[in-house]
Amino acid sequence: MTHATADTGFRYEDLGRLMALMTGDEKHGPAATSTLDVLWVLYDRVLRVGLGSADEPGRDRFLLSKGHGPMAYYAVLAAKGFFPVDWLPGFGTFDSPLGHHPDRVLVPGVEIASGSLGHGLPLAVGSALGLRAQGLDEPAVWVLIGDAELDEGSNHEAIAYAGSAGLESLHTVVVDNDSATHGWRGGIASRFEAAGWSTATVDGRDHAALHAAFTAPHPGRPHAVVARVEKKF
Repeated sequence: MTHATADTGFRYEDLGRLMALMTGDEKHGPAATSTLDVLWVLYDRVLRVGLGSADEPGRDRFLLSKGHGPMAYYAVLAAKGFFPVDWLPGFGTFDSPLGHHPDRVLVPGVEIASGSLGHGLPLAVGSALGLRAQGLDEPAVWVLIGDAELDEGSNHEAIAYAGSAGLESLHTVVVDNDSATHGWRGGIASRFEAAGWSTATVDGRDHAALHAAFTAPHPGRPHAVVARVEKKF
């Protein structure tokens, strides 16, 4: 299966305008904008999934664990043709499918309902195990988490298990805006390395560096990319 996101004519430069269409309360703007470049590079150059393949067994899976800040996610999905751009101005309203947390039943392309910290990575581990059990070796599983989610113990159980199980199809992107309460000597990547993961730490606004980190080989091991962005204020 080849890269399958649609070319709708939208470019990275258009994402700010698309995000500006979403107004109202509880936008969690910094949580959303911190993920924008990671999401764009994944959907534009890496993920093998699109509206026409969103239900195919061989598709790549992308799980947004950081679901409390979905505006960038919605903007990228709209730019890639998963749903109409004219859905965006209704963000967060009573009758809109675009809630403050994404809903997999309502939004095309969304794999999980998310936003509760610490849930996405364990779900991604389960997804990778399920694909392995079905003999589906080609699909990749990607999950985007925030650095503050690493304050949750459920993520550390998932990190430990995935490393020992050699879940090569599993890829975790940690968007690091210095929100975490706790940390590790050597940085976030050291936590994954200690559990047997392949890792890379890059500038989360540098598209070339992100793409190189996302596509780096990691035979027999899960892969974690720490994307450093500006500090949250």
